[in-house]
Amino acid sequence: MRFDSGITDVPSAGTAVQISNTSDKVLWIKFKASVGTIYVGKSDVSSTNGYPVTTAAGLGLELDFGEHDGSVLLSEFWVDGATNGDDAAWAVILL
Repeated sequence: MRFDSGITDVPSAGTAVQISNTSDKVLWIKFKASVGTIYVGKSDVSSTNGYPVTTAAGLGLELDFGEHDGSVLLSEFWVDGATNGDDAAWAVILL
């Protein structure tokens, strides 16, 4: 297992950004909006097709795939923002 983290900037709202192109399996991942509101999903994520995470909520989005031996690849996670320049902070434990 290994830990990784990062901040993914969404320069243009309405344009999904892949958080990583690595194909490592995810055991656990957490997203927080460091600026604005972000939306988490697959490559088709948008403000109408994604899980919203706001700075106001403060809790973020936490997903645990440990029971499924990391059935999801890190490269499958994308983010979009409500406004230009929104940032997604994330931390992940990889298999």
